[in-house]
Amino acid sequence: MFDPNAAQLKLGIIGAGAMGTGIAQVAAVGGIDTRLHDADAAAGERGLQQVRKRLERQVEKGRMSAADVEAAVARLSVADAISDLADRDVVIEAVVEDLDVKQAIFAKLEETVSERCILASNTSSLPIGAIAANCARRGRIAGMHFFNPVPLMKLVEVVRALDTAPEVVEALSGLGERMGRTPVTVKDTPGFLVNFGGRAYTTEALALIHEGVATPAQVDAVMRDCCGFRMGPFELMDLTGIDVNYPVTRFVWESFFNDPRLRTTPQHRALREAGRLGRKTGAGFYEYGEDAKPESPDAVVGTRPAQRVVLVEPDDRLAELVAEAGAEELREDDGKAPLLAAPIGEDCTALAVRTGVDARRLVAVDTMFDTSRRVVVMTAPGVDGVTRDSVIDLLGKVRGVTAIGDSAGFIAQRIAAMVGNLGCEMAQIGLARPDEIDLAMRLGLNYPKGPLELCDAMEPSKVHRILQQAQAITGDDRYRPSQWLRRRALLGLPAGQC
Repeated sequence: MFDPNAAQLKLGIIGAGAMGTGIAQVAAVGGIDTRLHDADAAAGERGLQQVRKRLERQVEKGRMSAADVEAAVARLSVADAISDLADRDVVIEAVVEDLDVKQAIFAKLEETVSERCILASNTSSLPIGAIAANCARRGRIAGMHFFNPVPLMKLVEVVRALDTAPEVVEALSGLGERMGRTPVTVKDTPGFLVNFGGRAYTTEALALIHEGVATPAQVDAVMRDCCGFRMGPFELMDLTGIDVNYPVTRFVWESFFNDPRLRTTPQHRALREAGRLGRKTGAGFYEYGEDAKPESPDAVVGTRPAQRVVLVEPDDRLAELVAEAGAEELREDDGKAPLLAAPIGEDCTALAVRTGVDARRLVAVDTMFDTSRRVVVMTAPGVDGVTRDSVIDLLGKVRGVTAIGDSAGFIAQRIAAMVGNLGCEMAQIGLARPDEIDLAMRLGLNYPKGPLELCDAMEPSKVHRILQQAQAITGDDRYRPSQWLRRRALLGLPAGQC
């Protein structure tokens, strides 16, 4: 087994595309003798030139010295054939996501490299066990999944298949660290960690617009302003491309035997089939042409703000919002004033039935997340429009207001609970350690908190309650709580505790 910190470590990379050249760049900067091979003989040379240009830009930005760039470039070379990788200590395959192609490459590598050479695949979703299935020495094969663009993304998933030897995982983790990445050890599961765990953020957002609860602009604004995500789910899908995220979502859903918690919607498929792939085609969930007019997530109605309101149930944050907006909180219902509530997991319909209040005057406000910039209000069918608008204008005096249709858990509660629940499920099946799940999701997807950290910030008992309410109201096992979450919620333990 190789020493990842050895001065004379020799690395081979197969595939000179964006991923292969990115891996080559961070390896060379990490002091590793790196040889790049591609089936297209000219692609290898083009790849090395691209690496040189990227490194030279680092000199222009003052992030590397010219001497360091020349030293890194000197460590790079092109292999004309796979046989030229015979002396390598480790080889990373980074070619097209095709199982037959990858199996053929690994078969050829077994004929070429020494018995002590480790073989890794940069696949983003194909099972490592399947890639290694026809190999004689499966113990030395693992996944080493980098993220694009490799020089900027610090995470690398080291994927442990059923036959992978522990020392191979240890060596590849050390190699990742030498390349300046943060390694996380992951069990060989469809989508691995990040591509599996990332499904909840987008699929629950898709469910919200499928149900007519909100628009993409409203969902994105809420997740940015109230929950601290850098990008809303629809912005993110348009950026990565519907041709990328739809097939991955479908693959993960099918691989988990159609678990409803991973289900997407017909609109997601329709965009793919229509060629509306996001920014790359000028249209996805949003329009990107010169004449495109961004939709506002803000509700502005311009009626008279409510002067008096009644709180259906005590809620300190809601009372503070009302006071800040300058309205009087009545102690008893006068039969006219808007009725305000801050439900957890309930929709307005269920809340009205449970409490017996007049649904026509009921307006629910989500106070569970950050309300410093935006508040979300929702109402039941049949609501009095004047009453609803008076509350919107009241809160609009102090915050941006997003008004949505009736929903079990508003927008943020639903999406955040589903993100947390899937994180708990990953912990339950032993995909990775709880702390590594959180680390990977923060680094791989730029989440403000990992899913288990998010559960703990919301409180596991409340996350569990949101999911139970949503499951009861909709009758959909999509909201089935993970047993990991249920047990910790009932016992009063943190979600991240083993």
